[in-house]
Amino acid sequence: MPGIDLLHSRSLEPSAAQVLRARYAGRLPSRLDELTGPVHGRVELPLHIAWSGLRAYDLDRLRQWMSLYGRSWPRGRRQDVLTFLNRDLLASQWPTLRTLVSRHIRDVWEDTGSPPPARSEQDDLDAGWASYPWRRAAAGQTPSEPAVAAL
Repeated sequence: MPGIDLLHSRSLEPSAAQVLRARYAGRLPSRLDELTGPVHGRVELPLHIAWSGLRAYDLDRLRQWMSLYGRSWPRGRRQDVLTFLNRDLLASQWPTLRTLVSRHIRDVWEDTGSPPPARSEQDDLDAGWASYPWRRAAAGQTPSEPAVAAL
C-alpha cells in the first residue's frame, strides 16, 4: 500500500512484555507496608486465582508458600496481592523468590524500587521467622518435623 510503512506501523502497538509489565505494575502496592497478608497457617485462594489444582496453602511449608506467592502475582488482582502477600515473608525470601517468578514480575518490582530489602538473620530472629521449620533447616538447626515434610 503506498504511503504506509508496514514495518514501522507495528511499532505503535505495545509488545506482550510491555502489556504484562503494565498489568503487574498496576498490582504493586504504593508502600510495602500495604502487604498485610498472613504469615502462618492455611490460606485458600479464590477461584479467579486458583481455578485448577491446589487452592489451599500451608504458609508454614516453604514450597506451598512459594507456590501461593507465585500464583497470586500473575493471576490475582491488586487487592489479592495486598491480601495474600506479607511484607516480612516477602522480604525474608526475596532472593530465592525472585528467581522463581516470571521475568516480567521481577523486573516490575525491581525497576520500581519496590522489592523488599534484604533481611539479616537477626531481623528474622526478631520477627520470629526463625520458628518456621524451613527457616530452622536453612539455618542448619534441627526442625521439629522432618525437613522433607517442611518443604
